Amino acid sequence: MVKAVFAGTFDPPTLGHLNIIERSSRLFDQLDVLVSVNPDKHALFSDSERMEMLLELTKDYPNVTVHKWDSLVVDYCKKENATVLVRGVRNAMDFAHEFDLSLMNRQLGSDIETLFLPTEQKYFLVRSSSIKEAARFGGDISKMVPPLVEKALKEKFDGK
Repeated sequence: MVKAVFAGTFDPPTLGHLNIIERSSRLFDQLDVLVSVNPDKHALFSDSERMEMLLELTKDYPNVTVHKWDSLVVDYCKKENATVLVRGVRNAMDFAHEFDLSLMNRQLGSDIETLFLPTEQKYFLVRSSSIKEAARFGGDISKMVPPLVEKALKEKFDGK
């Protein structure tokens, strides 16, 4: 059995994230989606809100589970016997950043392989920070996030 981990802040979860989750769920026996908790990042959504959204969005994938983690992803992989760390990349800048992280992760956990999975072309421009900015100013984000996330963003910015 091959167990993989796809970690991120998911603030908010995007269609690009879901694309990587769906494709990874077909590649591995088990996929743990890991909501990374980083106190240095100022997330719009709380850890619990991001967890709840991802639990709802992944409920139809029987081999996908969602967890929260506040330490090194490599430590989670070791603890849960995951041997693959999935990283989604949109462009060369993403790849350069993720490649550097993969080298660090390899030093911390030599039994854990990093798999770079390019996002589908239609999601190249989907960035959580851009989505939040567009939503803040009332832009149409319906092609970037699932309806559940679109509604949550509107509630955050409209105060409803």
